[in-house]
Amino acid sequence: MFKSRLFTPGPTPLLPQVQQALSLPILHHRTKEFRHILTEVLDGLRYLYDTKHDVLLYTASATGVMEGAVVNLLNRKDEAIVVSVGKFGERWVDLCRTHGITTRVLSAPYGQVIDPQDVAVQLEKYPSTRAVFVQYSESSTGVKLNIKTLGEIVCQFPQTVLVVDAVTGLGVMELPVDGWHLDVVIAGSQKALMIPPGLAFASISEKAWRLIGNNRCPSFYFDFRKEREQQLRGETSYTPSTSLILALREALKFIRELSREVLIENAGLLAEATRVAAKSLGLHLFAEAAPSDALTVVCAPSGIDSSTIIKNLKNDFGYILANGQGEMRGKVFRIAHLGYNDFCDTLALIACLELVLRRLGVSVNLGSGVRAAQGVYLRRKGVDG
Repeated sequence: MFKSRLFTPGPTPLLPQVQQALSLPILHHRTKEFRHILTEVLDGLRYLYDTKHDVLLYTASATGVMEGAVVNLLNRKDEAIVVSVGKFGERWVDLCRTHGITTRVLSAPYGQVIDPQDVAVQLEKYPSTRAVFVQYSESSTGVKLNIKTLGEIVCQFPQTVLVVDAVTGLGVMELPVDGWHLDVVIAGSQKALMIPPGLAFASISEKAWRLIGNNRCPSFYFDFRKEREQQLRGETSYTPSTSLILALREALKFIRELSREVLIENAGLLAEATRVAAKSLGLHLFAEAAPSDALTVVCAPSGIDSSTIIKNLKNDFGYILANGQGEMRGKVFRIAHLGYNDFCDTLALIACLELVLRRLGVSVNLGSGVRAAQGVYLRRKGVDG
């Protein structure tokens, strides 16, 4: 008996109701029925985002909507600040520079974060800055950035917007978009939403809409103003992935019934249990200071390539984990906590990791990681461990 168990930070396991929705007959997108579904979905996205403002939906990867944010907000040679602490922060840099944006980069070594006050200093020094681009959860390194404080800082600059890549942050950690003064927040379907890749979303504040209204940079598919007009009528500008939108409706129903707070609490439990278990096994965490609850990045034991650990977990137990990216490949393995995974799934993974490490010659006490994770569960449930 052998099952595949997906523990990557995207795609994530599919919700059963989503799998059922994906098997339904195809819908035509220019019908009253589909307009009703899309309107329901957009309302569900506003609930998940905790916003009263627009949330646009695109058939695209999140990178497409990231590019859309750049071209809708900024003209060529406009000024932007990018906070970059990993591979996806570097993506913001590439996108901005591709479109001729004057880009100032605030970076930190992988595994570390930027102090929000450094951004405040840069905004005071360069008052013509039109946008600050940042990750909430940097899934290449496993850190989270202080988006709440960044929102408080940027909102004091009337001509500057804060654009957040929350692809692995939305539905995983607290993110009240309106309450934290976040202007554009981008996410994707294949993460906490528990559906396949192919849809991307962006919440847009009134402050951001004003900046978009003054923008002259041309865009066709990712024209936010055009898409807003269409989606207010329950339409999309171009043919959407109707099957994925049906699946999204089911996922959003599930999240509303569960509550976004419980969804976030679940990821937090899995993250804390995994971090404590890893430490009890003598493993080191790559992001110690500000770990994201979306995933845990674990350093491979000395002398062992992380690819070997990942391969053994997959071949022996069906667990699919992510390797490190770029220069970190072979040095770390990444365990995801977002989406349709629960405590039992994670507890079993920890037990299997213990077995793999023992077989690879690492000195571990079998059961110590599991016991540590169980202690986290008991403490969070208010039970004396």
